[in-house]
Amino acid sequence: MNGKILSLSSYPIKGLSAQGHQKVDLKTGDGFPGDRLFGFAKKNSGFDPADPKPLPKSRFIVLLQHAKLAGLETAFDAQTRMLKIKTSDAPVLEFDMNTEAGTGGASDFLAKLLQLKEEEVPFFASAFPHRFTDASVASTTLMNAISFINMDSVHAFEQEISKEVDARRFRGNIVFEGWPAFSELDMVGRHIRVGEVTFNILHRTQRCLATEVNPETAERDIKLPNLLKKAYGHFDMGVYAEVLNDGAISVGDTIELVEG
Repeated sequence: MNGKILSLSSYPIKGLSAQGHQKVDLKTGDGFPGDRLFGFAKKNSGFDPADPKPLPKSRFIVLLQHAKLAGLETAFDAQTRMLKIKTSDAPVLEFDMNTEAGTGGASDFLAKLLQLKEEEVPFFASAFPHRFTDASVASTTLMNAISFINMDSVHAFEQEISKEVDARRFRGNIVFEGWPAFSELDMVGRHIRVGEVTFNILHRTQRCLATEVNPETAERDIKLPNLLKKAYGHFDMGVYAEVLNDGAISVGDTIELVEG
């Protein structure tokens, strides 16, 4: 059973735009390079950079609660810590996240855009190598898990509900095609190989209300988790996997089940 990698994506800042990659180098037990190493934590989140602990996504500025985030085009350079934000009706804004002026300006922008309450006003959070992944509250292994999305599953779901479903709703790291629809959900505990890297599939990915948000319009237009449940009896789309060895993977690589 062979498939092909269609895209590789990281999400440098939790809740903001994806960054595409043609090739990435993976490390044993580590997550996708540059993925969710930063976030905007709410003032009352309880996040402590000196003692980082996994927190529910509701403690951060994310699509689950703030659909307007999907209407932003953002780019973040982790080396220089320069953040660019573009809205549909304004010029590109730039924030130097090395400085208090930069982090404060970005926080003020988001607070105004999202009409946040005082206790929700965010601060720019990071505590390398801590990752702000949605699965981090489950285990330290899942904190560094990499998410896979099977486009054949997405297409089957589209046909089931007679609606187009943009795969960007699922914010996956690795999108692939060529496997039977939803077959990946039955592979928990099995190994797969992509390029030079072998992965162990850890967990099915249960979908939340953030997937209701259209990445083009920033509107909640499909009750996606409910429709998954109605169609298939579960809320799952995609899987999480851990990296078992160092190596490189690229767009176009074969994805195959490791027999035995």
